[in-house]
Amino acid sequence: MLKKGDRIQVCGMTIKRVVLSALTVLVVLLAGASLWQSWQQPQFQSRLELYETNLLLRSAEWQPQDSTGKDLTAARKAVLGDKPIETAIKQYQEAKTSTQKNIEKARAQLKQTRSLPDAAPVPPQPESATPPVTETSRPNQENTLQRSLSQLEKLNAELTLRLGILQAEQGKVEAAMKTWEGLKGQGDRGAEEQLPITNYQLPITNSPIIETANALIGLWSNPARLLPDAQQLIQTNLDGWFRDRALLRLYQLQQRQEAFQQLQATQQELAERAIVKLAIIGSLPWLAGVTGLGLIIFLVAQRLTKGKESVIARNEDTVWATPWTGEIVWQVFIVGFFLMGQVLIPLTLSFLGIKPVGGQIRLQAFYVLVNYLLLAGGGLGVLYLSIKSFFPLPENWFRFNWRSNWILWGLGGYCVALPLVLIVSIINQQLWQGQGGSNPLLSLALEARDGVALSIFFFTAAIAAPLFEEFLFRGFLLPSLTKYMSVGWAIILSAFLFALAHLSLSEILPLMTLGIILGIVYTRSRNLLAPMLLHSLWNSGTLVSLYILGSGAT
Repeated sequence: MLKKGDRIQVCGMTIKRVVLSALTVLVVLLAGASLWQSWQQPQFQSRLELYETNLLLRSAEWQPQDSTGKDLTAARKAVLGDKPIETAIKQYQEAKTSTQKNIEKARAQLKQTRSLPDAAPVPPQPESATPPVTETSRPNQENTLQRSLSQLEKLNAELTLRLGILQAEQGKVEAAMKTWEGLKGQGDRGAEEQLPITNYQLPITNSPIIETANALIGLWSNPARLLPDAQQLIQTNLDGWFRDRALLRLYQLQQRQEAFQQLQATQQELAERAIVKLAIIGSLPWLAGVTGLGLIIFLVAQRLTKGKESVIARNEDTVWATPWTGEIVWQVFIVGFFLMGQVLIPLTLSFLGIKPVGGQIRLQAFYVLVNYLLLAGGGLGVLYLSIKSFFPLPENWFRFNWRSNWILWGLGGYCVALPLVLIVSIINQQLWQGQGGSNPLLSLALEARDGVALSIFFFTAAIAAPLFEEFLFRGFLLPSLTKYMSVGWAIILSAFLFALAHLSLSEILPLMTLGIILGIVYTRSRNLLAPMLLHSLWNSGTLVSLYILGSGAT
C-alpha cells in the first residue's frame, strides 16, 4: 500500500506526464504545420543556382591582354564551359517555370480563401520569403496571399527581363522580343485580376518594370528606338552582368565611345574579381571534398582490415552512464527546445513589440540573433533545471578537452561531410523537385550587403548555433539515447531529430547526413569541441560562399 508521500509523488508524476503529453501534441501540430508549409515553398537551391549563373556570366567576360593568358583562358573554359550563355538561359527558363507554377498555386489559394469564412485557417503559403501568418481573418489572409503573389510576380518579372537579355546576347533577338512582350501582357492581365480588397499592387503592373521592358525592346529593335530615360531605367531595374550588357548596347547605339570603353574596362575588372570568387568557392570545397573522399576510403579500408582496432571503431560500442530516464529527455526537448522556439519566444517577442522589419537588413539580423540567443538561453536553462538533481554527473558528460586531438576530428569530419552531404543533396533535389523550403537565414545572408548585418549572421550561425545545438543534440540527447539503444542507433535517431528541428522538409536528408557525421565524430572523440568545430566550419563555409555569390551580382 502506498504511503501519503508516495501517492503525492505518483500523482505529481502523473500530472507532469499529462502536461507533457498535451504539450507534445501541441508541438507536433505546430511542427507539422511548419513542415507542411515548407512543402509548399521553393528550395533555396534554385535561387542559389541563379546567383552562381550570374557569377559565371560575369567571369565569362574576362579576356587576357596577352599570350600569357592562354592557360588561364583554357582554365576558364574548363570551369565555365564553351557556352555559358546557353547554360544561363536553361537555368533562367527552369527558374521561370518554377516561379510560374508557384504563381498558379498562389492564385488558386487566393480564390479558395475568398470562399472561406472569416475564421478559416490560413492556407499554406507558396513563397519562402512570406512571413508567417498570425491573423486568421479572411481579409488578413487575402492580404497575406496577395503580398506573396506580388513577390512571386516581381520575381517572375525580373527573370523575364534577364531571360530576354540572354536570348538577345545569344543572337535570338526575335525570341527576346517575344519574351519582353510577354512580360507586358502579364502586366495587363495582372492589373485586370487584381483583387479590390488589398492595397498591394502587382509589381509587374508598375510602370518602371514595363518601361524597362519597352526600353529593352527599343534597344534591340531594327531600327532601334531609344527611350529618353532608357539609361536610368536600366540602371535602376537591372543589375550585374545584365545591366552592363544593356548599357553597352545603349552606348553603342548612342555612339558614346568614351562611356562604352569605360564600361568595358570596368567589366574586365569585375570579371577578374569574379574569377577569383569562383576559384575560392570552387577550389577550396573541392580540395576539402577530395580530401574527404580519401579519408572515407582510408577509414573504410582500415575498418575492414583492423576491425575493432581501427580509428573509426574507437568507442563505437561504449555507452554513457545515464542517471536520468527518458522522461527527462522528453521534457528537455518538448519544453526547452520545441515549445520554447515555436511558442514561448515568438509570443514574448510579439508582446514586447519586437518584430522582424522587412527591408532593414540590420534589424532583421539583430532579430534573428536575439531570437536565437533567447532560444539557446531558454533551452539550456530547462536542461540545467531538469538534470541538476543528478549532479555530479558521471564521467564523460559534456566533456570539453582542449588538450586532445579535437581539431583533427573536427577538420576530418568536415572534409568527410562535404562529399557525402553533396551526394545526398543531389538525390534530395531530385526527390523534392525544387520544393520543400529552406532556412530563411540563407536567403538573408545571400542578399545582405551590410558588414554589420553579415557579422551578426556569422556570429549567429558560426558560433551561437554550433555551441547550443551541439551541446543539446550531441552533448545531451545522443548520450541519453544510449541508455535505451546502441550507440549507432542513438547517432541515427539524434541526427533525425536534429534535422527535423530545422522544420524544412527539403533539408531533412542533408541535415540528417551531417548529423550522423557529427554524432560519429563526438562518439569517437568523446569531446564536444570536435563536433562544435565541425558544425562551425560547415556554417562558416556556407556563409562565406553565400556572401561571395551575393557580391557577384554587382
